[in-house]
Amino acid sequence: AEAFAGPVATVVAELVARLQRLRRQHPRGIVPDIGTEFNRFGLEAISWVLFSSRLGCLRDTGDVTAATDGVIRCVGAVLALTLVTMALPRPLLRLIPAPWDAFCHAWDQLFAFAKGHVDRRVAEVAARGPLAEGDTCVTDLLAREHIPVSSIYGNVTELLLAGVDTVASTLAWSLYELARNPGAQAALHRELVAATATNRATNGDSATTDGATAAATAAALGRLPLLRAVVKETLRLYPVIPGNARVVSDCDIRVGDYLVPRQTLITLCHYATSRDSRFFPAPDAFRPERWLHPFASLPFGLGPRSCVGRRLAELQLHMALAQILLRFEVRPEPGGGRVRPMTRTLLAPAAPISLRFLER
Repeated sequence: AEAFAGPVATVVAELVARLQRLRRQHPRGIVPDIGTEFNRFGLEAISWVLFSSRLGCLRDTGDVTAATDGVIRCVGAVLALTLVTMALPRPLLRLIPAPWDAFCHAWDQLFAFAKGHVDRRVAEVAARGPLAEGDTCVTDLLAREHIPVSSIYGNVTELLLAGVDTVASTLAWSLYELARNPGAQAALHRELVAATATNRATNGDSATTDGATAAATAAALGRLPLLRAVVKETLRLYPVIPGNARVVSDCDIRVGDYLVPRQTLITLCHYATSRDSRFFPAPDAFRPERWLHPFASLPFGLGPRSCVGRRLAELQLHMALAQILLRFEVRPEPGGGRVRPMTRTLLAPAAPISLRFLER
């Protein structure tokens, strides 16, 4: 994932600049609905990683924003309609076709978007010759393995879907909890300031968007215990995937005192176990310092079927949180109430999150 640190650092810098512009438009420095801004950040970052494409999601350009927001709406529609289409029996879907038709239309739009960018990238590389060592976007990597282009279309469309809302919601929840817990935010800010000073002493004043410098910065951020703990604690309280399921396919297995026969469907509820007081005292409290047990919460899963985008997601979260908190102190919106989570395949805020961003 650190191979993408340079592009991610560039997009993070654009996100921070956009937050600055938005907060200046409000007399109290409030940025409304930060989830929308983080969705734009997620789409811009994942498009660079997948296609080496710059979309301009974070620019103040109406036509660009309208086009990219259309893609984000399709991502939201797929996630929201997945539960509906799974819950309705097939005969009922024939009688009430609207949810299924909307679901398929959203997927078609995402597939067309991904296909257009894959085709552009493949043609661009073909025009200038064989893939070079620096060609590291996912489309390039898949093409280097001689994977059929039809399979590339499908793979990158799924990665596109997974790469937008997941990072955006976790980033929004992280800042929401840090705004409500100023002690944790202050401690994290101190850690980031110290790490930044050390990084500058090591690398000089090189731009953080430079590839080598960004990779070194990303590696250093990944070793900061409190930053990692904040992300872990956020994902404990608000796991991106609130539940998961697997089939025991090969043979009977014994887990502790339980015998699980083969072909048994096992359903896991991460949200419930992550808020179980047997594992986490005061389970609803935001306490990053509690992270001692490595397996009490598994937001990315574990083993060969775990989330393939985990390292990239962590890279984006660490770099974005670091730069935002170095630039701004984040506070709750005055008069704003508690925001609850809701499930729409992924766990998402049930209402927009708006926060005050005060320049440090």
